[in-house]
Amino acid sequence: MALIELRGLNKTYTMGGQPLRALRDLALDIHGGDYISVMGPSGSGKSTLLNMLGLLDRPDSGSYRLDGRATEALDEEGRAALRRDNIGFIFQVFHLVTRLTDVENVELPMMLAGTPLAVRRRTAREVLATVGLAERSGHRPSQLSGGQLQRVAIARAIVMKPKILLADEPTGNLDQASGLDIVEVVENLNREGITLVVVTHDAALGRRARRRIRMVDGAVVADDSSPPAEGAPP
Repeated sequence: MALIELRGLNKTYTMGGQPLRALRDLALDIHGGDYISVMGPSGSGKSTLLNMLGLLDRPDSGSYRLDGRATEALDEEGRAALRRDNIGFIFQVFHLVTRLTDVENVELPMMLAGTPLAVRRRTAREVLATVGLAERSGHRPSQLSGGQLQRVAIARAIVMKPKILLADEPTGNLDQASGLDIVEVVENLNREGITLVVVTHDAALGRRARRRIRMVDGAVVADDSSPPAEGAPP
């Protein structure tokens, strides 16, 4: 059974008084441990798909099963709980709280889940160490480089041990060297078993994935599982 099963997803927004079909009868299976890139032109539905996968938006029609559980009828509290327990997010904009230290930023999901302070502090420090920031836990975002900010954001995304990591242009605000560092971090997480879905306009990043999906006008027009580009992880 697939970890994620999407069937007949449709989503239409109203833009300037006109309907805009963001998803068109989209069907997709994602299996545990997959490494998928989602590519396509602007307006092709990539970010809408990511929002659907992350339970941040609801389809107008169709079904979404996560680990065998139907999500369509869940209320917002149920969706939030399912999201908290299964999904981590990395965005192009880091969304860190500037007045908090790195370790406090990483603690936020655990604080919202009611985790005791001592446990969340210890866990947050451990996760910061896994992304190479053990010595920066007491720093604030204003004291970090772009690559370090994204590492903090990744630590926050994985601190609840999600099954799925959704990344929206994770290297978009970084220089090339920092971007490659971040790619290595998320690919290592995938090697450890996390399911990784990356939305990107960067063709070189997209080619690294073992499975490459292309979207046009809200539909999947290509789903390629041929061997990844040379230099990509096995």
